[in-house]
Amino acid sequence: MSITGPLEKIPREETLRLRKAYIGGSCALFFKSDPLKIVRGEGQYMYDEIGRQYLDCINNVAHVGHCHPHVVKAGAEQMALLYTNNRYLHDNLVLYAQRLTNYFPNKLSVCYFVNSGSEANDLALRLARAHTKNEDVIVLDAAYHGHLTSTTDLSPYKFTKINDGNKKDWVHVAPLPCGYRGKYTNTEYSQEELGELYSNEVKKLINEAHNTGRNIGAFIVESIISCGGQLLLPPNYLRNTYKYVRDAGGVCIADEVQTGFGRTGKCMWGFELQGEDIVPDIVTLGKPIGNGHPVAAVITTQEIAYSFEKLGVEYFNTYGGNPVSIAIANAVLDVIENEHLMENASKVGSHLLKSLMELKTRHSIIGDVRGIGFFIGVELVSCSSKKTPGTEEACYLTRRFREERILMSTEGKYGNVLKFKPPMVFNMENANHFINVFDRILYEVEDKLGVVHSSQPLSLSTNHENKGLVSDNEGVVSDSEDSYCSSTSGDEIMKPIKS
Repeated sequence: MSITGPLEKIPREETLRLRKAYIGGSCALFFKSDPLKIVRGEGQYMYDEIGRQYLDCINNVAHVGHCHPHVVKAGAEQMALLYTNNRYLHDNLVLYAQRLTNYFPNKLSVCYFVNSGSEANDLALRLARAHTKNEDVIVLDAAYHGHLTSTTDLSPYKFTKINDGNKKDWVHVAPLPCGYRGKYTNTEYSQEELGELYSNEVKKLINEAHNTGRNIGAFIVESIISCGGQLLLPPNYLRNTYKYVRDAGGVCIADEVQTGFGRTGKCMWGFELQGEDIVPDIVTLGKPIGNGHPVAAVITTQEIAYSFEKLGVEYFNTYGGNPVSIAIANAVLDVIENEHLMENASKVGSHLLKSLMELKTRHSIIGDVRGIGFFIGVELVSCSSKKTPGTEEACYLTRRFREERILMSTEGKYGNVLKFKPPMVFNMENANHFINVFDRILYEVEDKLGVVHSSQPLSLSTNHENKGLVSDNEGVVSDSEDSYCSSTSGDEIMKPIKS
C-alpha cells in the first residue's frame, strides 16, 4: 500500500497534551495511563506512530478491515463528484436501499438512513411509539443501545452508572438471558428451557406494566448480547418474547448495530439465528462503516413507516444516506460478498471457538466460552466453583495482550468477559497466533495465583507464591461508542489477586 505524507503531524507527547487540554476528560481512551497513538490501519492490523503492528481483535466497526482499497476507492471517487445532503434525488441512495432490503424478509422493506447506531435506535423508538401510541419499552439488564439521551435511558449498561442508577418509569428491565450466571443457568435447565424461562420473565413485566395502567410500545434487544457479556440468546427466546410483546400491542426491535452484516458467519443478521420465521418489526443497523463515513440505518415495515408519516412531521436527517457514505456502504457489501467474508467468519470463528474450549479444559480461570463466528466472549473467573468474576484478571490480560501487540478489551456487567469482534478479514494464522499468546499469558496468570498444572512449562511451575497481578492500564473501554469497563475507574492500581 502506498503511503504519502507524514503519519504524525505532532509528536505523541504533544498529541496527549492537547487531548488533555481540549478534549473532554470523560471521552474514554484505551489504556488510559499509557494510550496508544494509532496512525494507520490495514486489514486486521493497526500501526502506531513508530510503526509497531498490532493485531486488532476488537474493532468490529472496521467491518471489512481497515482501509480496504475497494472501499477507499469508492469513497474517494464519489467525494470527487458530490457530497451533499439527502434532499436531492441520487442513484446511490435508492440502489443501496434496494440492495440492502434484499437481505431481509419481504415485510422489512422501508429504509431510513442515519449517522450512527445511537441515532438508529432513537429513530426506532420514535417509529415504535408513533405506531403503537404507547410509551413504555422493555429492555434487557446490562443492555447498551446508544449514547443519546433517549438511548441512554434504554441502556441499563449506562444508566446504572449515572443518575444514581435510576431508570425512567417507562423503562422495564428484564433479566439478562445468561445461561452461565443468570437467574436460570444451564446447569439446571436445557437451552430450550432457558429460552422459555427467560421469555416468561418478559411476559411477567408486561403483566406488571398492565396492572399499573401502563402499555408496552416496544421490546428492544440486541440479536446477540454485546456489552452484557457476549451472549447468544437461548433457543426460542425471541419466538416466545416477540409473541408476548405483539399480543400486548407492542413492536419488536432487533438491534443489529454490532451483530449484523454476516458477523455470525452463519447468516447475515443475528436475529436469523433464532429461526427463519423470526422476523422483527424494526431492525437497526450500525454498519457498514468505512473510513470515516458511517452508514447506519433503520429497516421497518410499510405499516410502521406509514404510521410515522401520518404524524405530519417531515423526517429529515441531513447527512444520513449522503452519496459518499452510500457509495462506501455499497463497496462494503461488495467486499463481504466477493471476498466471502461470511464463510471466513464461519471457518475461522469455529476454529477459534474450538481452540478456546480446549484452553478452558486446561485453565480454570476460564469460566465460560460462548459465541459464534466473529462474535465471541471468554468469561474469566477467579474461583470456578463460585463463578467469582475475574475482573482484575481480565484487566491484567488486556494489558498483557497489548504488550504482545494484540488489542483486546472487556465487556460484561463485571468487566470480566474478554470480547472478540475483529474485522471480518481476520484469518486462520491470526487465530492460531492469538490462541498461542492467550495460552501463554494464562499460564503466567495462574503462576502468579499459585495454580499448579501438570502440563504447564517447568519454568512456570517452580514458583507458586501469590505475587499478585499489577496493572497500570485499567480503563479499557468497549467499542460500543462510549461505554467503558464497568469494573475500573481510570488508572487505579490493581490490587493483588487473592487465590
